Amino acid sequence: MPGFARGQFLVDYEQRVDLNALRSKRVDKTQQFMKDAGVDALFMTKVENVRYLTSLRASFLAHREGVRAMTLITQNEKPHLFTNGGEIPRITRDMPWIDHFHSMPKLEEQQLMDKMVREVLRPALEELGVMGGKLGVDIMGFHMLSAFQRILPEMELVDGDTLMHRVRRNKLDEEVYMIREASAIADAVCEEAMERVKPGVRECDVAADAMKVLHHYAAEMAHLVSPFVASGEHMSPPARFATDKIMRNGDIVFIDIGAQWNGYFGDVARTMICGKPSDFQKKVYTAVYEALGKGLERMRPGYTNKEVADEIWGTAKKYGLEDNWFSLSIGHALGTSPNEPPYIGEPDPDSEVVPLEPGMVFAVEPLIWVPDIVGGAGVRIEETVLITEEGHEVLTRCSMDDSLLL
Repeated sequence: MPGFARGQFLVDYEQRVDLNALRSKRVDKTQQFMKDAGVDALFMTKVENVRYLTSLRASFLAHREGVRAMTLITQNEKPHLFTNGGEIPRITRDMPWIDHFHSMPKLEEQQLMDKMVREVLRPALEELGVMGGKLGVDIMGFHMLSAFQRILPEMELVDGDTLMHRVRRNKLDEEVYMIREASAIADAVCEEAMERVKPGVRECDVAADAMKVLHHYAAEMAHLVSPFVASGEHMSPPARFATDKIMRNGDIVFIDIGAQWNGYFGDVARTMICGKPSDFQKKVYTAVYEALGKGLERMRPGYTNKEVADEIWGTAKKYGLEDNWFSLSIGHALGTSPNEPPYIGEPDPDSEVVPLEPGMVFAVEPLIWVPDIVGGAGVRIEETVLITEEGHEVLTRCSMDDSLLL
């Protein structure tokens, strides 16, 4: 399928994407990984895993991820979907690819968790013939762990989180289609935000107009719950949310909002200047710009994520800024999650080193900041990048502020 973002609608005049094929392929791929790993069943609670396996677009309640929806899948059967009663009428009507829906209570009281595991999950495991086997889980709180230990003592709990990271690592063609479209929307959101920047405008004003564009294109959410718009000294060090700070002439302005569409994320970030930049701001921006470019040269099969990071880090030495990196990874994979392994430049040296392979998608986002500079001196530039057979493709295209280049 030709590689470009075609639009948000299903139409009769060109081939776009087969959603039923996407759902089937994701389940089939997961089940093959389960067979290879000897895992009899997975009980997933992470939002990104539930979405991947069932296509559930759930309502979100702040601070309640991990207890709103869950899915159970075995090596051979379709996924079972567990969610709160308020969702059941809608999803039983709208999701015919799921055969088994289970209503569950709020799971932050031990007695309610016990009831769900005893009266809903255990009978399902028995009916599916996997009782006594290996059950992979991704994340669980103490209430769930306690219930599993007491009510499902026959099940051997194993790591399902790493398994699902491996399942989701190399994207299907249909997934790449979704990420292309999400990236196009993310570009539009970022362009709108950049257009709004001028002296006297607040960070929250820019975020508000950008989010209007996000919802105009029927995107689901930004990649951060709190849209990241930071100006001036708020980028030194980075304050990763929008505030009521007023932008002033000479302020560095950073915009990082992204977009989720049809369950997949596109991630793009830009740094620009409000007014006229100083020579030092240009120096920091140019260092990040060149570091990103050098890193992209290694975004291809034959290199590892570590080798990409080494190239990015090394470029900053040219500008004497090697000690000013943001102490966070400088890149991450993405898909149904906005931020997932494998990472590029994770500061902990024990992070997994992986060879880059076709179908991997990364957000590459080097960030350098220098304190105590009037107008701020924190710069990040971010692109969403697909690894291909021949090399890589940058999926995001938002404008750059060339006035910040030396």
